[in-house]
Amino acid sequence: MKAILCRKLGGPETLELAEVAEPKPGPGEVSVRVAVAGLNFFDTLMLAGKYQFRPELPFSPGAECAGVIDALGEAVTQWRVGDRVAGFPGHGCCRERILVRADRLLRVPDGVSDEQAAGLIVTYGTSLHALKDRARLKAGETLAVLGAAGGVGLAAVEIGHAMGARVIACASSADKLALASAHGADMTLDYATRDVKEGLRALTEGRGVDVIYDPVGGDLAEPALRAIAWQGRYLVVGFAAGSIPKIPLNLALLKGCDIQGVFWGSFVEREPETHRANMDRIFAWTKEGKLSAHVHGIFPLAETAEALGVLARREAKGKVLVKIT
Repeated sequence: MKAILCRKLGGPETLELAEVAEPKPGPGEVSVRVAVAGLNFFDTLMLAGKYQFRPELPFSPGAECAGVIDALGEAVTQWRVGDRVAGFPGHGCCRERILVRADRLLRVPDGVSDEQAAGLIVTYGTSLHALKDRARLKAGETLAVLGAAGGVGLAAVEIGHAMGARVIACASSADKLALASAHGADMTLDYATRDVKEGLRALTEGRGVDVIYDPVGGDLAEPALRAIAWQGRYLVVGFAAGSIPKIPLNLALLKGCDIQGVFWGSFVEREPETHRANMDRIFAWTKEGKLSAHVHGIFPLAETAEALGVLARREAKGKVLVKIT
């Protein structure tokens, strides 16, 4: 079978298309014939050896996928060959078949396409966990989303809108903000031309923002935190800017606010039932048309390196997918 392999650490250009042996599921595993793989920014970090998890070489990128079960391992009773599923193995999805733990799979309902299912797990799963489980966002509250046109950012905009929040989309260009507006943002802030702190304060008429969703970090973090409301919640989602900010803790004291970490991957392992319930809600919202799983682009397997380059250059507006079959 065909697979994209990372044999040495580096950039996307080091990847190669290779023939590998078809996997055989062991106890508690299933084999999934992959239809679509979803890519994320952290895939580029994993290739470079800069991610917190480092798979053994060689490995395939792609943390999530959708497809059809084509073989069952011993003691797997909850699935059948032919079931449509989506999964989050963490890496390895850019190949024709992959082994996944049976308890890590989700059933894809009718009315949700493979492209949607492959693009929902990481970005929408992260965003719903952040907004529902961590921030406990309430209808009527104000939510500011940094990096609002990226994968997790656009997901947070849509989920925040579905939860009844007033959403402020923050991004670095007019076209990115237009995309966020089309997906549910009530207000926008271009932080390439306007100060984040002053802009958020102005848009909230001086009150401040109840919840700040930050997958960017870098120089945006502190000024955004300075615009938070009394007893607001600041969500630390990631550091797409490339640097981890050092926050003066007196800001948390003065605002009476919470700075909350969002480690979705660990949440999935520690609270699998809550994760599964979250994904059931996400699939239901998708069927109802409340979530779009917006796709930036779909690439063939042989062009996985080009697809990852889009993410590495931070050009993606929505999800980047790889079509396997």
